[in-house]
Amino acid sequence: IAFLVFIPQRTIRPMWAVSLMHKSAVDVLKRPVPEETVTGSFGKFISEIKPQQLSSVVLHRSKRMVLDSIGVGLIGSTTDVFELALQHCQDMYAADDISSVYGRKNAKLSPTLAAFVNGVATHSMDFDDTWHPATHPSGAVLPAVLALGDMMPTNRKPSGLDFLLAFNVGIEIQGRLMRFSNEAHNIPKRFHPPTVVGTMGSAAACARLLSLDHSQCSHALAIAASLSGAPMANAATQSKPLHIANAARFGLEAALLASRGLKASPQVLDTVPGVAGFNAFYEDYVSRPLGSPSDDGHMFLLEEQDMAFKRFPAHLGMHWVADAAASVHKHLVGFGHSTFSPAQIQDIQLRVPKSKYINRPFPESEHEARHSFQFNACSALLDGEVTVQSFTPAAMSRPELLALLSRVHVEHPDDNPANFNRMYGEVQVTLLGGDILRGRCDTFYGHWRNPLTDDSLRKKFRNNAGMVLSSEKIDRVIDVVDQLDRIENCSSLLSELQ
Repeated sequence: IAFLVFIPQRTIRPMWAVSLMHKSAVDVLKRPVPEETVTGSFGKFISEIKPQQLSSVVLHRSKRMVLDSIGVGLIGSTTDVFELALQHCQDMYAADDISSVYGRKNAKLSPTLAAFVNGVATHSMDFDDTWHPATHPSGAVLPAVLALGDMMPTNRKPSGLDFLLAFNVGIEIQGRLMRFSNEAHNIPKRFHPPTVVGTMGSAAACARLLSLDHSQCSHALAIAASLSGAPMANAATQSKPLHIANAARFGLEAALLASRGLKASPQVLDTVPGVAGFNAFYEDYVSRPLGSPSDDGHMFLLEEQDMAFKRFPAHLGMHWVADAAASVHKHLVGFGHSTFSPAQIQDIQLRVPKSKYINRPFPESEHEARHSFQFNACSALLDGEVTVQSFTPAAMSRPELLALLSRVHVEHPDDNPANFNRMYGEVQVTLLGGDILRGRCDTFYGHWRNPLTDDSLRKKFRNNAGMVLSSEKIDRVIDVVDQLDRIENCSSLLSELQ
């Protein structure tokens, strides 16, 4: 009897119930398994890539990036905006003696806050590396993996090679995402790229260092997407360094949340009709899966394209006009004088790409000056170069510099796109006697097509790190970074930065 009673309950259903049952079954059949989604392919790559797949070229280039980023962070720890960020964290949050802070021997914070303040330091002077499509890749990743390395127990510290693998995963994810959008290839107008792809790269690097499985890695990326994005309106202000800082902090936060089991969209990197995922940031974003690292190896983008390292602390676009103006300066002083008078100059014509936020005729702060074609061109005309000291109040307020700024006119030729891979800078100076001097730069020294030599990079590091470290400690940091892929425990690097 029990059996006879049970059968009708299973077989006799209202038509609406049958309809829903069939609809649900169809939906399940259509839903892709995680490994088949673009997001899933990224998660699988992050979890499965091995240190052995880092080529000698990638290892060398990424160690240069680590060294440069540390040096930029150390000099950045002397700035007002870094001090504001550090004081805020120390005053508003409970003390947490875990992760080190650049340039402060006895100051430690929670891992996420240390990633934040070290991110501020890294971008406080706009001195950090730049890639193409345009973003600042190291500053979003290195502070996060350093803080996480400090957080990990002594008996579980990653090796130097594991540390470099995590760092390179963070760089690679950024590069792959940027290449899925044509819009991203140009100098940005809407979102500052490190706040978008940088957060994703930080999450990926930290997920790798935590050895999360492929599902957790996918969720870390999806969580990071909800913590991403900052408008370009805050460029050339004290808030711009917060962009890098939040990318490092929130990427680490996303990985830690994923490690605890927090879940997010399994298709955040996929194209889902009617639902905005990562394409909310780039409207022309076309999702493409990332190949499995187990298939015939994987070539990192860093192998194909080197990194741009800045010789002076300013927006990357400034380096073209500075080099062009410096070549004109050589002609001016070559007229028989070691210096020249700005009164000799009647007119200055700049031919640069059209990009509103770096076209600033009369900058009023160091942050605006770092984003001013006019200021950097005139500084190089006057001094023959642009340096860290060029952005001090005394240098910015010089009457002769202000006189030159008043004579600048800007043109935007059609053949000069707002693209770091294709742009040029041209400076034309007309003298009172009618003579015209012209300088042009197509690829400045430090660009990925014309990278700094190892000697030049170490010189930059010594100058920057020398603001806070002794010469002996500077030498040790250089040695540790150079041997990073051969040391058993990355704590030797962490200890040198304390």
